[in-house]
Amino acid sequence: MKNNSPKHEIKGYGEIRLFAGTASPELADKIAEYLKTKLCGRDIILFPNDNLFVKLHRSVRGQDVYVIQTTSRPVQQNLMELLISLQTIRLDSAARITAVIPYLCYSRSDKKDQPRVPITSRLVADMIEVAGADRYMTLDPHAGQIQGFFSIPGDVLTASYITEEYIKDNLLDKLTNPVVMTVDLGFAKKGRNFSEGLGIPVAFIEKRRVANDSKAKALTIIGDVKDRDVIIVDDEVDTGGSIAQAINLARENGARNIYLTFIHPVFSSDAAEKLAALDITEIITTDTVPIPEESKALFGNRLTVCTVAPLLAEVILRAHEGRSVGELFDE
Repeated sequence: MKNNSPKHEIKGYGEIRLFAGTASPELADKIAEYLKTKLCGRDIILFPNDNLFVKLHRSVRGQDVYVIQTTSRPVQQNLMELLISLQTIRLDSAARITAVIPYLCYSRSDKKDQPRVPITSRLVADMIEVAGADRYMTLDPHAGQIQGFFSIPGDVLTASYITEEYIKDNLLDKLTNPVVMTVDLGFAKKGRNFSEGLGIPVAFIEKRRVANDSKAKALTIIGDVKDRDVIIVDDEVDTGGSIAQAINLARENGARNIYLTFIHPVFSSDAAEKLAALDITEIITTDTVPIPEESKALFGNRLTVCTVAPLLAEVILRAHEGRSVGELFDE
């Protein structure tokens, strides 16, 4: 009798297997707890010559694997740790591999804005794919076009819903004539969406270069902040320079209390110290990038860190089960 069955039987992916790098262990633990599973064992060793070594404790053949690794400082080490982990899992014959990257490094290097410079975010996307990722997840990349640098499918998510809900539940009723303000016009669309979610007005800061100064300066506010509580929104805080300019300008224009909300607490150099010294009532951020305890101590009770673990865990679960992610956001 002739056998008409296909040569290769099509099967679904195996069980969820979670691996975590060393960059954000607390976030990875929270994701595992939400999914009611445990992180898989692995060894990650940094040799004296700065070479990294990764070994899995058990086989992942035929499994649906998720590698959780944020790529904040030390950027080069965390990125290489992610890439080596992806390749290790690929060589162990996992059925599908998803890179879960809460904060994606080099997202500001998204275009050639001057001669003889690279588009590094494209290079990072290529490396993640070549290393073995079949899919990727990330939160609030600095530039939206980075999605087009990947040729593998991915879930580009936003954590603004999380900070927005916190403000609704804990602050909104206590604020006086609140207004959302963005630090520049480049964040205007996201700022408007944030203000619409809260049901309050929005204002924008106009920045431009003055004379031959290499840095843009905040010059004017488009909108009204006088005698209002101001919620400054941004995607990340790196050096804190733009935030300092925004706060000073808001004060000059008669703002009352100032609140700051952003997704990625990158805090390069002395940014934490600079931010702690500013006249801010409360800072609301997330755990996409771990904040050192000494930096948290600088802010005292003015710092609120909202976790993105339930969001990432739910998207992992939906991706594994083949269900819509857009339904989470009524899309």
